[in-house]
Formats: sequence, C-alpha cells, structure tokens
Amino acid sequence: MNVGFIGFGEAAFEMASGLKEEGLNGFKVFDLVWNHPVYGEIIRERIEIVDASLCEQPREVLKSCDVVIVAVPADKAHKVSEMLYPDLKSHTLYIDVSASTPQIKYDISLLVEKKQAMFVDAAMMGPLPIYKHKVPIFASGSGTDHFINKFSPYHMNVTKIGNKGGDASAVKLVRSVFMKGLAQLLIETLGAAKHFDVEKLVVESINETMNNNSFEKMMNRLVTGTAIHSERRGIELQGSIDMLTSGNLDASMSKAAKVKLDKITELKLKEKFNGQVPDTWEEVIEVLNETLGDSVVRQ
Repeated sequence: MNVGFIGFGEAAFEMASGLKEEGLNGFKVFDLVWNHPVYGEIIRERIEIVDASLCEQPREVLKSCDVVIVAVPADKAHKVSEMLYPDLKSHTLYIDVSASTPQIKYDISLLVEKKQAMFVDAAMMGPLPIYKHKVPIFASGSGTDHFINKFSPYHMNVTKIGNKGGDASAVKLVRSVFMKGLAQLLIETLGAAKHFDVEKLVVESINETMNNNSFEKMMNRLVTGTAIHSERRGIELQGSIDMLTSGNLDASMSKAAKVKLDKITELKLKEKFNGQVPDTWEEVIEVLNETLGDSVVRQ
C-alpha cells in the first residue's frame, strides 16, 4: 500500500508519525506551502521526521499512491478536490479528513467517484497529538470498507457510520455545537464566579448537580424541563445577565441562551404539552421542528 498526503499540517504529520511507528513508510507528501520561506521549513522538517518524500506537484502523489489522505483546511477541501481531479486514478482511495461541512464532503464524493475512485469522509473525533493514527474516526462514503480493511493492521480506530459522504462530518460538526459552546459557557461561568469570589461554591454546586445522573439523563431532564419552564428560566437568566453586565463581565453566552428561551416561550410549548413535562427530549425537538414560522431549531 502506497500512501500519499495532500496537505501536511499537524493532523497529517501526527497520523503519518503513528503509522510509521506501526511499520508503514514510504509516504509521498505534497503541501502548497512546501517552498514558503517560513512554513516550508516546517513542512520539510516534518517530512524528514517521518522519512517521507516531498513532491513538488500533487500529480506526483496521485501517480504513485493508491491511497491519498487529503488533510487541508475545511474551506479549501472542495477547491483541492477540483485541483486533484484531472490526475485522480480509478480505484484510488481518497480519504478526506478535513472538517468541511456535510454538503461539501458529499459534493467531493460525487467528484471523486466520477473517476471511479473511492471516497471516504473521515471525521477525526479527538486530538491528533495524543492519539496520532489511533484517533477515533467516524467514516462514511463508498470507500469506507476498503479504508477499514487496509488500515486495520495498523490499529487505526475507524467506525463506519454509513455509505454516504458527509454523514461522518455531520456527526463531528453537530457534536462541535455542544463541545465548543460548552467550553465558552464554562469560560463565562468561571469568569463570573472568580469575579464575585464564589468559584469554589459554584464549581462544587455544579459538580454535584452534573454528577447526580448520567449525561443522557441530565440532558433529557434539562431539555424536557425547558419546554415547560422556559418563561421562568428566562426571567431568572435575565437576572444573571444584569449581574454580569453590572460587573462589566462578558454575558454573550447568557444572552444567547435568553434569546433561545424567549423563542421557546413564544412557541407556547407549555400549552402544547398541557403543562406536563414530556418524557423524552425527542418529543421536544419533534414539536419544535413541526412548529410553523420561526422556530428555535430552524432559523
């Protein structure tokens, strides 16, 4: 198996490093900045570490490799696929590990498959510097089974979730809504706690609440409760916003949450559920999706 990389930033380098430790070598690498006065030196150093070969044109990679891992910035992935298309060989395994949107991944899959090549939408679900090539990967697309078969001997952690390019990226990006948003919410919360010198009590209280149940049960309770108590919670949150504002603290996450709560109140979910807390979060989301006009799900 001959493996090539298009783009050799941190993700590709860490993946190549791990695969090299497993005994896979002979990588071919092309990166647009290979001859840049600053970034080019970094690329060449990485290439030397994994004992790969630098290619000055992408066609050199495509010509000699039956597996091509495309690791470029999300906003460049489609343009790169168009650049590679003329030299793409049939039966090549084209693995896109970028964080592009599901639609872009699907569009790339159609382009790749025009050449009878196999496409894999590979969504990496953890930090590469820690996991290297063993990073958990959700994969979808026509080449997923081939991808798993080829790389399982090198202990890659790949889970197939479908045959359509874009499905794997949907999981990654939806998950990011929560993970990235949670991080910012924590920053806002802890900043306020520190300002008012109550961080120990705040952290202990939240810790007790969050550890009282499994994440799934906690998630269900928060969502179903919001469907009935959105108005009261919105009023309470406004008090928090006023407090943060009076202390010249950032309240952007709290303000966004207040907007969401107000919209749920306007949709009268409490009446739709006859004042009773629904059993599952799915019921709440279904009602929100079915509600006509502006909803909190479809903006």
